[in-house]
Amino acid sequence: MVTHPDDPAPATEMYRHRTETLSVDRGEGPPLVLSHGTLMDWTMFQPQLDALADDYRVVTYNNRARTDNWQGPYDLDDLADDCRTLMDAKGIDSAVLGGMSMGGFMALRFALRYPDALEGIVLIDSMAKPHSEDDQEQYEEMVEKTKATNEVPEQMAEIVSNLLFGRTSIEERTDLVDHWKDRWLTYPGEAVYDEVKSWLHRPGVEDRLDEIEVPVLIVHGEEDISIEPEMTEPMVDQLPNARRVTIPEAGHSSNLENPEPVNDAIRSFLADVY
Repeated sequence: MVTHPDDPAPATEMYRHRTETLSVDRGEGPPLVLSHGTLMDWTMFQPQLDALADDYRVVTYNNRARTDNWQGPYDLDDLADDCRTLMDAKGIDSAVLGGMSMGGFMALRFALRYPDALEGIVLIDSMAKPHSEDDQEQYEEMVEKTKATNEVPEQMAEIVSNLLFGRTSIEERTDLVDHWKDRWLTYPGEAVYDEVKSWLHRPGVEDRLDEIEVPVLIVHGEEDISIEPEMTEPMVDQLPNARRVTIPEAGHSSNLENPEPVNDAIRSFLADVY
């Protein structure tokens, strides 16, 4: 596992042809491992690295789709195995695992697959339920074009920006939104297709939440239209030890859009866990 410098790299052809897995491992203390969502990469956790690495060992990494190992098919169980391999390589026996969206889907499965390697979970704009059939059809139709052309069309990047960012960010944080739209255009379309397919038709795990005994922090942007905040209510009710924090002026990428309250919530959670 190759460690990348702390400063995020610009969106260039590097993202199309990068030949090694990228990760960042910063700080000392109890570990926090962070897994990104679809179309994102490790740099989406830069605000958490900056805020938490003084007190904790913060590790974040690129999932398969942002590496040369993007070829599918693979699923969320494979991504959970990848995360465990990363932890083993870094000598981390057990950690708090945080995941945004797809990373959260993976984190719940990691908890069921590797309960002894987990101290707690942070779910950022994620859920235990599967997507509805209508949502599955819409996402399937959108990513079919990326597979056919092996590119991310500009029209798709525009649509996705409205799914991954809240209205406040779209109106007031245009540099942030444009930065990610530009980055998405550098991705191999087939990698995006395989990434979406890894979770699109997943079964839900809501009927197994009572098996997850570690503490869980649920962080959710109040402007999230991809996974609306009320979709987290079953997790709050069914997880044995869960708390929820709603983030104002943030959508599906709440930790990136409005990081300060997210960092405060994670810091408080880590203090309780550790």
